[in-house]
Amino acid sequence: MELREMRAVLFDMDGTLVTSDESVERAWTTWSAEYGVNPADVLAIAHGAPAESTVDKMVPILDETSRAVAAARQLELQYDDLAGVAAAPGAAEVLATIERLGLPWAVVTSADHRLAKVRLCAAGIDPPVLVTIEDISRGKPDPEGYLRAAELLEVDPQYCLVVEDAEVGLQAARAAGAQTAALKGLDGDVRLADLHQLAGLLDPREPSE
Repeated sequence: MELREMRAVLFDMDGTLVTSDESVERAWTTWSAEYGVNPADVLAIAHGAPAESTVDKMVPILDETSRAVAAARQLELQYDDLAGVAAAPGAAEVLATIERLGLPWAVVTSADHRLAKVRLCAAGIDPPVLVTIEDISRGKPDPEGYLRAAELLEVDPQYCLVVEDAEVGLQAARAAGAQTAALKGLDGDVRLADLHQLAGLLDPREPSE
């Protein structure tokens, strides 16, 4: 499938549309100290994954209630930490290109609704469809989030392009049957240096930087 056949674009949020990696890492580092685990081990698996799954892997002895408290604590650390949170380079350009082409689009994130809205607002991005961890029962790498977004946009997943910066998200996209565009040197159907490049691929008339 070629990019010109795409009928919708589904974006991850953190590290893809929004520059929030430093905020995410600060929160997990603080959380790691509170729970007595190695922050390097946490950061190696946390990007792009739901907080609950990272908690499960790092502190597997927690009961269900304590697990929920630990995951909520990690999100709480992020709500008011907007230092460095902004639209990713090329985000405005690619979203303008998508709008000009009349392509429906959505954001699919492992964040909860509150955190997603705070970060997207800080970045000046208002997606027509937003799927958060609270809208599904299984987070990435399960495909449920991307399948839900495709359903809401009324587009078959095979005609959706998923833009991701984390392997766990790319796994979810592949499982949904979507085509993938990968950032940060990861392997996808298309490898992207940045979102400027994606704008040029979606509309060759648009010069990419």
